[in-house]
Amino acid sequence: MNRLFLDNLAEQIATLRTLDPLNAEVLKAGAVAIQTLQQGGKILFCGNGGSAADSQHLAAELTGRFIKDRRPLAAIALSTDTSALTCIANDYSFDEVFARQVQGLGRAGDLLIGISTSGNSKNVIRAVEEAKKIGMHTLGLLGRDGGQLRALCEHHIIVPSQVTARIQESHILIGHTLCGLIEQGLGLV
Repeated sequence: MNRLFLDNLAEQIATLRTLDPLNAEVLKAGAVAIQTLQQGGKILFCGNGGSAADSQHLAAELTGRFIKDRRPLAAIALSTDTSALTCIANDYSFDEVFARQVQGLGRAGDLLIGISTSGNSKNVIRAVEEAKKIGMHTLGLLGRDGGQLRALCEHHIIVPSQVTARIQESHILIGHTLCGLIEQGLGLV
């Protein structure tokens, strides 16, 4: 009998057991997100591959709804505009696809959440660098040892795993927790 599911489940449970120490950082990140939205700012998300999908997922939870019907919240996934992505990648480089959008859409006081399982995605690093120049808050949702983004981001939440799939699964748990904290903090649930 194939045990792949059971092995993956056991590995994910073991990963989840390592996340308790992240509680304080998750709460800090939630407070920053709440403050950003209370002050009329927006949350920008970026990431590649599965992290791009996570960016879209979490932005949709905020602009749509998470727990129950409520007003939409200002959130944008920078990975969704194929015209912007291909134009910027073609005219500049793929390393600039998020940075250029941050320059155009970001404002001081907004929050950029960069998602990278390695912490070393060059285009996410460039986006964080530009966000900092603008005066945006920065949060890295990271994995492994946090990579280069660990030192660049004002806040970081690092899933201590070497397995990309387990990191991504944990990122969604953390992202859903942030959405719940935002709704609670804004009095929407």
